[in-house]
Amino acid sequence: MHYNQREKYELIKLVEQSDLGVIRTLKELKLNKTTFYNWYNSYLERGYDGLARKSSKRQETWNKINISDRNKVVEIALEKPELSSRELAWHITDTYGYYISESSVYRILKANGLISVPSFTIVSASDSFHDKTSRVNQMWQTDFTYFKIMGWGWYYLSTVLDDYSRFIVTWKLCSTMKADDVIDTLDEALIKTNPSQSRPKLLSDNGSCYVSNQLADYLQDLDIKHVRGRPLHPQTQGKIERYHRSMKNIVKLDNYYSPGQLENKLTDFVQYYNFERYHESLQNLTPADVYYGKAETKIKQRILTKKRTLKQRKNQYQKFSLN
Repeated sequence: MHYNQREKYELIKLVEQSDLGVIRTLKELKLNKTTFYNWYNSYLERGYDGLARKSSKRQETWNKINISDRNKVVEIALEKPELSSRELAWHITDTYGYYISESSVYRILKANGLISVPSFTIVSASDSFHDKTSRVNQMWQTDFTYFKIMGWGWYYLSTVLDDYSRFIVTWKLCSTMKADDVIDTLDEALIKTNPSQSRPKLLSDNGSCYVSNQLADYLQDLDIKHVRGRPLHPQTQGKIERYHRSMKNIVKLDNYYSPGQLENKLTDFVQYYNFERYHESLQNLTPADVYYGKAETKIKQRILTKKRTLKQRKNQYQKFSLN
């Protein structure tokens, strides 16, 4: 069976994100191990372009990125070491008005020793709930995660995430995980958003605070439908599970000696996550772009930027080829 470039990329991502392990996942997909690693090595070497079928047609050279722009990519990468090659490509496009593909950024960074070979990442939760949302504030995902504060003990982070945009609507650091804490977090989310069309559905797991009669009465009074995931099946809350993982990878790098210290760090991360982090599943937009209705405008601007950049490169190539 022949796979196209996009299918190869999606299979690589599926294997990277599988919690079954590489070999077992390949068996489930009925994918030859040698074939997969050939794809993966090409992907590591050349990025997304490395997955394209080889063609005998000679590649056009007019679109080659000049040395000045390549050096600028390296300069920006050193200023923004936290950005992946994918995020860096869209940061350059949006911030500097100059289009450059993800694969080009990857190759430039790799050539300058700024990319290390990634290892497979184990992910325990998928991205999608079975009923996909079509607008913001249609459904919220909520969950707790925990932190240990030196000298204070365990504290619990209650978060409300918009399912459609992945925007963090609100969060609250709590000393307990009770229904009161859930209600306080939801009260704050409702005050911030004041949904005008209809109340959002609420998606949670089956923790004791979420199955309590107190929360059920609260949601019923507000006409909020409550959807709970199947026991032992975290995939239904994949988006907030992924958020927790991304957040902890950064926030847990430090030790905290008071709840205030942790709250300051969480505030900074939520700001970064909502307004700066390019999300691959959101067409490389930020959650805020989608949540505040800026996605369409930003995508149109990117298309114009790409057309303008490619035209400039072509004109530059023709100018030098005539000399």
